[in-house]
Formats: sequence, structure tokens, C-alpha cells
Amino acid sequence: MGSKLEGPSAPANRRDPYEVLSVSREATDQEIKTAYRKLALKYHPDKNASNPEASELFKEVAYSYSILSDPEKRRQYDTAGFEALDAEGMDMEIDLSNLGTVNTMFAALFSKLGVPIKTTISANVLEEALNGTVAVRPLPIGTSFSGKVEKQSAHFFGVTINQQQAEAGIVVRVSSAAQSKFKLLYFEQDANGGYGLALQEDSEKTGKVTSAGMYFVHFQVYRMDSTLNALAMAKDPEAAFFKRLEGLQPCEVSELKAGTHIFAVYGDNFFKPATYVIEALCAKTYEDTTAKLKEIEAQILSKRTELRQFETEYRKALARFQEVTDRYGKEKQAVDDLLKQRDNIHSSFTVVKGANPSGHGGSSSHISNGGTGKTPSEDSKADSPGEDGSVEGKDKSSKKKWFNLNLKGSDKRFG
Repeated sequence: MGSKLEGPSAPANRRDPYEVLSVSREATDQEIKTAYRKLALKYHPDKNASNPEASELFKEVAYSYSILSDPEKRRQYDTAGFEALDAEGMDMEIDLSNLGTVNTMFAALFSKLGVPIKTTISANVLEEALNGTVAVRPLPIGTSFSGKVEKQSAHFFGVTINQQQAEAGIVVRVSSAAQSKFKLLYFEQDANGGYGLALQEDSEKTGKVTSAGMYFVHFQVYRMDSTLNALAMAKDPEAAFFKRLEGLQPCEVSELKAGTHIFAVYGDNFFKPATYVIEALCAKTYEDTTAKLKEIEAQILSKRTELRQFETEYRKALARFQEVTDRYGKEKQAVDDLLKQRDNIHSSFTVVKGANPSGHGGSSSHISNGGTGKTPSEDSKADSPGEDGSVEGKDKSSKKKWFNLNLKGSDKRFG
């Protein structure tokens, strides 16, 4: 029997994910993310090629983070442990920079077919950022930059904002007309002068382009994790509609302070570079659009709550519909059986031997209203044809004579 895939390289002996990441059960999302980032960087296979134990620890850290970083999976684990997660199954997260050519080809094929594949960021990129050795290109507010980044590499940009712009809000967006796969990254300044990864957005196909954006506009903005909906679709196509908004995840940072902030575009294509356009905008220039975004976010959250309630109603109605549909089939069969039995009983009223028991094509009753006293066999003889012809033949002969007599009479009268 094949083993079931349980998340990103699930370890054979699973430990408490809180223990693995060294965080408390009350840890915030940011605390969990910070702990994961440090441990993933410490045990990443790129840095520990000759240490197989580090590779296993990296898998354990990634597996634990995949549970605690997802609100639903975290809730399930807190409620019923690993058993609840085993029942639901988990999605896979892979590091493309650590895959061989053949495995990369398989991953690319599955992604092309619509299978959700989460990818991690190369440890080399994260380490260079943490050490502060990356080249940072200035990206002034209100400008854009077009570029091409190699796979599993990153281009870094510095966005400097003043106090007025910080209070108005900042938007950073990346798009690709070539529909390249990429990640938009946001780094925070570390105490040692390097940059630590704080946020990441995977590109999503929107119309004829792929895009990703970060919105620091002083109200809660949500990002959509399409993986959840894709997995729900695979498990239960009907449930996919109700789970469509469950992929909404709140962005951890909703505002930026005045100063220089570091963003990066990470090439997430399997084989080729990613072409992109990145732009940094001040929300004050788009006040009406920002207000519409705030309104639509609130409407979507409200709709998610409505869908959760409606799903319960829908499931009940669907179960009731299935129940009455099953009864309809049974009642229809029962009526057909009763009518068939009645037809068989009707056809049993006969003295004709070998009559069709179903009554179809059988002889009619031989009980006469006038009552001649003749048996059916005598009636048959009386009606049977004689030696000189049939009964029908005699009738025709009589009619012919009568017809001839009338004609002769007519000749004499009018002669």
C-alpha cells in the first residue's frame, strides 16, 4: 500500500509543531513566522548539503509551519491533533532550487495541469538578504520598473516614503504580461543591518496577466490563497464554491512608517526567467479607488460569513432533496408493481386455455348477453365455413342476389 502524503515532507515521527518551532500555543502569526524563518534558514539543505539530519529537521520545521501558519489547520490540530489533519489531507510545499531536473519537470507539468504546488524561497536569496549583501535598486513613489529575473533569484528594490505618504498609504504591485510565475516579497530591517523576510505574495493569474500586490492602506486587507480552493475542488466540486472565500488570509502588515522599505521580485518559474513590471504608488492619488477597496473587502468578509451559514442550509436542503428523490423512485416503482399485479389478476378471469397471463392479446369473455345456450365450441362450428365456402362468402352471395333483384325491378319500372 502506498503511504499518504501528509503536507510538505511529513516526518515519520511527528512532534508537536509548537515544540518544533519553539513557540507557545498562544503565539501570534508573526511570532510563528519569525520562528519558522530562523529555523528554516538554519536547517535549509542548501546550507547543510553534507548533513542529512539537518535535512530531516528542515522537513519537520516546514511541516510544523504548514500547520500553524494556516488558521484552519491550526484550529483542527488544537482541537483533535494530527488525526484531524490526517482526515483532511495536506497540500505540498517544495523548494524548486533543491529539486533535480526530472522532479522539476514533473512539478512544472502538475502546475500546468492546475495542481496547486506551493514553492519556498531559495535559502541563498534569504541568506544574502539577511547578510545585507544584496544590490538594492531605488524605486521612487509614482514610478515603475520593467525587468527580467532568473528563476530562483530575486531583484531588490528600495521604496522611500515621507511622513505624508506613509499616512496616506502605499501600494506596491507587480504584473507580468508574459504570465510569468513570481513572488512579491517584503523585507524588514534586522538589527544586524540585513533584511528579514516579513511578507510574501504569490502571483495569481488575473485575466491575461499574472499579478501580485501589497496594500499598506491603514485598514485590513486580505490576500487570497487559491490553493485552499483548488484542494477543495479536488475533494468535493460542490464544496469548492463554499470554500472559495475561505482562502482569504489577513495581511500581517497594514501600514508602513516613513523611511526606506525593501521589496523584491522573486523568479518562481520552473525553467525560464520571469519578466515583470513593478510599480510603487501613493494611495492619496487613488483616494476613490482606496475607498472602494475598503468597501469591497468588508463586503467580501460579510459574504464569507453568509456563505458559511448558507452552506449549512444548502447541505440540509440537499440531504432532504436526496431523501425525497429516493422516495420518489421507490413510490414510482411501488405504483408500477401494483398496477402490474392488477393487470395479472384481471387476465386470470378466463376459461381459454393457454391465454396470456398478462392479459395482453388474450381472448374476450364468452358469456353472451342473449344466451343461446351454445357452448363456445358450438358457436365456433356455426360460424365456421362450410364445404361450399365461408360464412363471409354466403353473405356476399345474398347481397348480390338482392342487388340484382332491385336492378331488375328498376328496369321494368323505368322501361
